[in-house]
Amino acid sequence: MTAPLPERLFIPMSQHLGAPCAASVSVGDRVERGQVIGDVDAMVSAPIHSPVAGEVAAIGTQLTPGGQRVPTVEIVPDEEQDFESFVPVPEADDPRDIVRAAGIVGLGGAAFPSHVKLRPPHDMPIDTVILNGCECESFLTCDDRLMRERPERVVAGARHIKDIVGASRVVIGIEDNKPEAYQSVSARAGGDVEVLSLPTAYPQGAEKQLIWTVLGKEVPRGKLPAATGALVHNVATAVAIADAIEHRRPLMERIVTVTGSVERPANYLALFGTPVELLIETSGGLSANVGRVIAGGPMTGAALADLSVPVVKGTSGVVALESGQTAPAVSDDQPCIRCARCADACPISLEPFAIGVYANRGDWDGSEVYRALDCIECGCCSYVCPTRRPLVQLIRRAKHALMQRGSRP
Repeated sequence: MTAPLPERLFIPMSQHLGAPCAASVSVGDRVERGQVIGDVDAMVSAPIHSPVAGEVAAIGTQLTPGGQRVPTVEIVPDEEQDFESFVPVPEADDPRDIVRAAGIVGLGGAAFPSHVKLRPPHDMPIDTVILNGCECESFLTCDDRLMRERPERVVAGARHIKDIVGASRVVIGIEDNKPEAYQSVSARAGGDVEVLSLPTAYPQGAEKQLIWTVLGKEVPRGKLPAATGALVHNVATAVAIADAIEHRRPLMERIVTVTGSVERPANYLALFGTPVELLIETSGGLSANVGRVIAGGPMTGAALADLSVPVVKGTSGVVALESGQTAPAVSDDQPCIRCARCADACPISLEPFAIGVYANRGDWDGSEVYRALDCIECGCCSYVCPTRRPLVQLIRRAKHALMQRGSRP
């Protein structure tokens, strides 16, 4: 289902990991659909494109789903839009340059610039490309719908990625709770693309877990996943890569799941910059007993303080949870009772309780000893903690501090 055209779009200049973009347009400028409106001369970054034809109404700041306030271009779209046309990205001999020009980032939620990921270190050759179709977060179904409805584009993207990195094998992993998606993709795969039905288990879709499940290889500590000879991309990212290489189409929209305590749950093809509140209204509005609205999935997503925030490249879903489904707010100094349930639940064998204790003290050396940088932020520890200690937030704080001082995972 296509989301309605908003009266105004709010397009943040930071929708990816890495250097934020600077606006390349001014107030009053006319923009066309697909035109670059923000870019930066940095390796780890991705340009931003206008998803509509219209006029730049303002350049200010806007809160994003992740809670940051960033420079934002506000566009008033024309009443009549031709969504079949767009300003094509420039041609290039290297397909990775096309991917970069198209503004493609990881659409599974991480939003890491895809052109960087397609340039693995020279000493880490890639032999296997894995497409992540697990979508292991509860409530979310955007990748499921994509695989059912555009399987040929998923397969095309897989082949393009294989050719770019020179891999010999392509695997598309789909959890076994998505039989329709599995059948649909399998029917289009052909002999050169393997489609595997994987056990339904959270966090199966995490990069390191997926590599272990498919290849039986563990990513060495302190190394990139490419050290195993594998490269993982989300299925939606693969489709975007195929559209960019074959049709020179920039990334301007994505599928967003709107579900939970709304009247009509649905998946929408939403333009970047669309206010989240418009998607909720299109789904019939929130129920009276909603306690929290989350951007992303309930395990790894961020609670929204303002429903006017826009859809960005990393927005996979909008989940409305009832009051009884959300944990009560707690403070950072909530006591740890040393039950070790978090350690039992951790899929990568960390001791989250210990990292949390050191992070709460601001003892970053202690948190590093307990491998804070290895955390994949899946949320399992916070979910099982009987005292509701905010372990993921504490670990994120430690990771940020360690990376700021130059430590590496």
